[in-house]
Amino acid sequence: MTERFPGYDVLAKRDTPSWNDASRRVIDHRLALEDEPRFLTQDEWRLLVALCDRIVPQPPHRPRIPVAVLIDRKLQQDQGDGYRQASMPPLRQAWRQGLHALNEEARLRFGGNFVELAPGQQDALLELLARDQVRSEAWQGLGAKSFFKGRALHDIGSSYYAFPESWNQIGFGGPASPRGYVRMDFNRRDPWEAVESKHV
Repeated sequence: MTERFPGYDVLAKRDTPSWNDASRRVIDHRLALEDEPRFLTQDEWRLLVALCDRIVPQPPHRPRIPVAVLIDRKLQQDQGDGYRQASMPPLRQAWRQGLHALNEEARLRFGGNFVELAPGQQDALLELLARDQVRSEAWQGLGAKSFFKGRALHDIGSSYYAFPESWNQIGFGGPASPRGYVRMDFNRRDPWEAVESKHV
């Protein structure tokens, strides 16, 4: 598979004027996270890892982005988004109920826990959630579609793109302070930005 930004490593900018001390501290903390749950139970953790793997599958030839870890730490710190849909329970409650309901739905539809299902069955189940076509009563007060779009997709997607390895994949230069960006028009690149391959 051809990389869009071959040879690019955003961490090479760590000690350059592109990043300041605050940026370095935040990224160093993310890179040092241990791949284990601090908030979720082991069963919830395995389910979250399986869910993340279906929403953002990661190829084996790249370093793995610890999506589930970032979500677990968000839950541990009870770090909300600064807003919440009125119909959605608070962050921790939404995730706990959503994971439980997802597993219940898997049992009703396919006769097994979500982590035990084949990838195609897992995907089919997630499509049902996205359409709000669920049978389990465990979704009451949360809503399958609301959880899937408002929590699962939101938190998994934002966690994936909060990690340096994903920045390498899209050519993102990392935090914009203190250097910032100058060439803001379409198809214009600042000299310190990644160069996209012409052979993708």
